[in-house]
Amino acid sequence: MSPSGNPGDPDAVLRMERPDPSLMTYYTLVCVLTGPLFPIFIVPSYFRYHTMRYKFDGDGISMRWGILFRKEIHLTYTRIQDIHLTSNLIERWLGLARIQVQTASGSSSAEMTIEGIKEYELVRDFIYSKMRGHAVGVETPAVGGAAPDLLAEVAACLREVSAELRALRRERDRDGDRGV
Repeated sequence: MSPSGNPGDPDAVLRMERPDPSLMTYYTLVCVLTGPLFPIFIVPSYFRYHTMRYKFDGDGISMRWGILFRKEIHLTYTRIQDIHLTSNLIERWLGLARIQVQTASGSSSAEMTIEGIKEYELVRDFIYSKMRGHAVGVETPAVGGAAPDLLAEVAACLREVSAELRALRRERDRDGDRGV
């Protein structure tokens, strides 16, 4: 469930493209705290906010921002290792959190930090469902690209193999007791 109280809607995540206007408020408040350096810090923050774009699709997450130095990050769901939600006092007051997405890149810092989204729990749950291949508590038609019928067939086959191995083990133990 998202902070707004609405149940999770994966389509809402797919429609997200821009950060919430509260992010600009956050940037302004943080820049005000720098005192006389306010003009120096507000300009890059302003352009970062106005150029920041997200794209959630079936393959992964893309994030881009910047005017002079354009930065773009694209992560596929299969590369994602972990997700963290962090927020400081001001972000909590504004209803924001940062979603830190980590990969197995060898770096201790997050590969991507999605900021400026009020529905951070919804986004986190969406990413988890994509990276794990299924939604928590929701039956999905495909897990890892395999059809449910195929998965049931594989599970039945594994049960048969397990039963056969137990029978062979019992027979071996009986033969060992008879001294054969």
